[in-house]
Amino acid sequence: MCTAREDGPGRTPVLFGDRKAGLMTLPHGDTMTIRIPRAPRAPRAPLATLLLAVAVSLCFAPRITTAQQTRAERSKYTETSTYADVVAFIDSLQARGAKIRVGSIGKTSQGRDIPYVIASRPLVATPLEAKRLGRPIVYVQGNIHAGEVEGKEALQAVLRDLLFDPKKNVLDSIVLVAVPIYNADGNELFKPQAQQRGAQNGPEMVGQRPNGMQLDLNRDYVKLEAPETRASLAMFNAWDPDLFVDLHTTDGSYHGYALTYSPSLHPAAGIIGGTFGGAFVRDSMLPVLRQRMRTRDKFEVFDYGNFSGDEGPAAAGEPKSWSTYEHKPRYGTNYYGTRGRLSILSEAYSHDPFDRRVKSTYAFVKELLSLTAERTKAVLALTRGSDAALMAGTVAEVPIRAVLTKKPSMQVVIEEPVVQIPEAKGVEQAARGGRGQSGGFTCQWPLSEPGVRCGMKRSGQMVPTKMPVKDRFDPTLSAKLPVAWTFGKIAGLDSVLSRLRMHGIVVEQVSVAGTGNGEAFIVDSLVKSGRPFQGHSELRIEGNWRASSVTLTPGTYVVRSGQPLGVLAALLLEPQSDDGLATWNFFDAELDARPAAGRTFPVTRLTAPVVVPTRIIP
Repeated sequence: MCTAREDGPGRTPVLFGDRKAGLMTLPHGDTMTIRIPRAPRAPRAPLATLLLAVAVSLCFAPRITTAQQTRAERSKYTETSTYADVVAFIDSLQARGAKIRVGSIGKTSQGRDIPYVIASRPLVATPLEAKRLGRPIVYVQGNIHAGEVEGKEALQAVLRDLLFDPKKNVLDSIVLVAVPIYNADGNELFKPQAQQRGAQNGPEMVGQRPNGMQLDLNRDYVKLEAPETRASLAMFNAWDPDLFVDLHTTDGSYHGYALTYSPSLHPAAGIIGGTFGGAFVRDSMLPVLRQRMRTRDKFEVFDYGNFSGDEGPAAAGEPKSWSTYEHKPRYGTNYYGTRGRLSILSEAYSHDPFDRRVKSTYAFVKELLSLTAERTKAVLALTRGSDAALMAGTVAEVPIRAVLTKKPSMQVVIEEPVVQIPEAKGVEQAARGGRGQSGGFTCQWPLSEPGVRCGMKRSGQMVPTKMPVKDRFDPTLSAKLPVAWTFGKIAGLDSVLSRLRMHGIVVEQVSVAGTGNGEAFIVDSLVKSGRPFQGHSELRIEGNWRASSVTLTPGTYVVRSGQPLGVLAALLLEPQSDDGLATWNFFDAELDARPAAGRTFPVTRLTAPVVVPTRIIP
């Protein structure tokens, strides 16, 4: 019988840091005189998030004492794991004597616990113990889109094989945090893959892309509306992983790669001497992984992307090219790079059979863990260096808008042509919005395989072609980092404050009035998107910053740039950020209440140090 269970976000804390232990905290209500921009060394997390530190057994399912295979393995890759399967698998690892800590990062909207596993040698139970080991902490997440199921299966198998390997392995050099079934609610909404993932080659029944609230969890890392996202941010703040890995499956181009990958694509993840997370992963880690996957594992892998013209014709006169996805921090790996840490997106090839997708993802995760274990000093130096640079105030500006690079590199990309079935010649390919059945169109020709357009088939020929590769973004607008951002009691204040704190950003409140030099943003235009996205009409703000005196009345909120998450704070608070809190309508109520003539944005910049007493908002 289970008698204890770990608290999740929002419940009573079970562990707090202190100065002596090395987790810097400030008691609620304390005040101190500070000289901005030097931020106090507060934790990357609010105190409440540290409750995740103690991991205990989950009370999900009866123990299984036999050697465990994943459901995919047992079914010979005709089925994928249910939620109960994953929980039983984790429980069986413990029953067989695996030295792991198991807990819940939090609950889904439908009340399911989201299990996580901590694995290391020696085993650690808390973030503090993990930090004391002086090793990289690697957080690997599967099943954020519950129809993309190979990450869930591969991560279970990786855990099992590492834990029961008697030889020395990566667990002697890193701390692994594994979350195999992140979108637990979406996972349980099984339907035929033709409905859920029409371009995917098995298994027959899979879960759905969004969570139980119909939110895309991989578009939620700025607005934090889903309980799953809030729970994962609590884990990020508590454990502060050096590397975040998110496991997906593609649904696009026909190419010659078993798996494609990406670092954080936001240009803000590539600042600080070109070695701030994104650049290190892109230029130092991923090329090595590509070579090892080819020579050791016999899988070809490449930068994530799609061919131009796959979903429509390329622009007139534009050569065929290979282009990556958006840079915005609403995507998990893009977001995590802006925290001064490393992040990698993995995308198995949806047109490969299910077993091959699991095996390529398994190989990629193991190779990535191995490479991280080899480069512990470099990884730790990088992540600690990003914190130090921001705390020292040496970061001058942050890119807040970007476009896909106009200077692509020329590389050889392997493509697989899709050809017309001879007897289907002349069939109207307006079915080419439709794969199989789509938009009311039913294909009269049998599909050659899932995901192939009506009347078409894969050629089976791999054609290396040299073409422009657009795998990064160029900044179009950067913001000078101020000493701090300030705001008062504005409409929607609670939502703004709660988001900043959930992100782990230190927010202070002024106790005694003061004044300083600063800037106010004069709004020229507010343009909302015509089509709602994830329940929001995204807002784009144009205008200019103008010099202004800033009055700090008692109760004014201050967010200093000189903190480890200063770059992220800029992306969230700058009005012209292309994916900040303003984008997601958090300031709409206050903006609407202000007269249009001479309207100012609610957040001001403080451009020179001011000596005032403050307290940290818990």
